[in-house]
Amino acid sequence: MEAVAKAKFQRISVRKARTILNMVRGQNAAVALDALRFTPKSAAPIVAKVIDSAIANAQQSSKDVNLDGLYVKACWADKAPDRFMRRWRPRAQGRATRIVKGMSHITVVLGERGEA
Repeated sequence: MEAVAKAKFQRISVRKARTILNMVRGQNAAVALDALRFTPKSAAPIVAKVIDSAIANAQQSSKDVNLDGLYVKACWADKAPDRFMRRWRPRAQGRATRIVKGMSHITVVLGERGEA
């Protein structure tokens, strides 16, 4: 049994999100949430919400799911289109340069350890 949760158009760069996702990949879901609670990174609360959502999706899809056996089977962050977050900074001699604001699509897949 797999449970998938996605957070699209999150206002964090992909590089920052991937460091946190690498930290929780393969861990038990409860242990991952405890680790994220005490991690002082800006992506930690976002990833914690996605894991919470995946746990809720697992409960919704199957009532007899073992919550203690859920673990982070796979997780990744992809670059989202940032055309909505274009910003401009004034430069010398009347010019302007573009500021790139990173956006991400974060996906978490939970699996059960006891499944065959």
